[in-house]
Amino acid sequence: MKIIDVHTHGINGYDTRTTVAEHILEMARIQGAQGVSEIIPTIYPAKIRIMRENMMMVREAMERQKDSNKLKTKDSNKLQVTSNELKTNDKDLSLSSDPLLVTRNSLLVTKEVTRHSSFILGVHLEGPFLNFSRCGSLNAMTFLEPTEYHLSELIEGFEDMVKIITIAPELNGAAGLIRKMADKGIVASMGHSDATFSEAERGFHSGAKGITHIFNAMRSFHHREPGLAGFGLTNQDIYIEVIADPYHLHPKTLELIFSAKNPDRVIIISDTVKETTPFTKGQGVADMHGRLLGGALTIPEAAELLIEAGFDRGTVMKCLTENPERYLKNSDK
Repeated sequence: MKIIDVHTHGINGYDTRTTVAEHILEMARIQGAQGVSEIIPTIYPAKIRIMRENMMMVREAMERQKDSNKLKTKDSNKLQVTSNELKTNDKDLSLSSDPLLVTRNSLLVTKEVTRHSSFILGVHLEGPFLNFSRCGSLNAMTFLEPTEYHLSELIEGFEDMVKIITIAPELNGAAGLIRKMADKGIVASMGHSDATFSEAERGFHSGAKGITHIFNAMRSFHHREPGLAGFGLTNQDIYIEVIADPYHLHPKTLELIFSAKNPDRVIIISDTVKETTPFTKGQGVADMHGRLLGGALTIPEAAELLIEAGFDRGTVMKCLTENPERYLKNSDK
């Protein structure tokens, strides 16, 4: 069973705002140690040149993971041969007191040791086609108009690894760009948006497949104008990201989501950031003004809290396994 986080910026001192591929690999190792099978590192909005540099580091990390996996497979095959030789030549041979090593006639055998690490699937670009009035903790000065020129300049050469792009559907030109993303096999997720219900609906009919961290960084739900959040709850086909830590959504809001929404369209995300550490679990991740910067929990930790709170285990687990996997199949090139 794969546990997939489609929205994580960083964790424990590392994030995607880097020119060092090892930082991305460290993110993957830390997430893997928490039980996350696959991640999509999420790129912050910035100047296009900087976003491309960040994407390049993710690409390098992906290539290094693939090379490492090839080596592990080769080493594992060698190990199997050696292990069979040992069994054939000496049936009574047992491992030494060191659980990793056994020596026989100058032959050193290393038992398979896997350093758990999340597999990097690609990138999620959170912007730059966002509404400055709903910037949240992102830098609104870097937001751009949603034009084909800007999209091409941003993703040229990276089309094979861009899985998701968050876009505000109400912006002039957004509907056409959402269609262009869909044509390229990229999931368009609506977020950081002041969209009305009808604008969200237009984005959906243009090809948007998801909503980025529902209720956060978007127009508030109102009984006469339900907005993007209301559209996400009432449309049973669109996927919604949910930050299920105790700080982004009230427990009753989580109950509302799971009672109103098609459970096959809910995706639990972490939205973790560089500042997310084991010490932030009890206080959240916020700046000195109390503004939330990102999620406080990895998705297995969030799932555990939901299950402890009485949410159905099977439903919760689908939100971090089957649902994100199905969501990403919409972006297959």
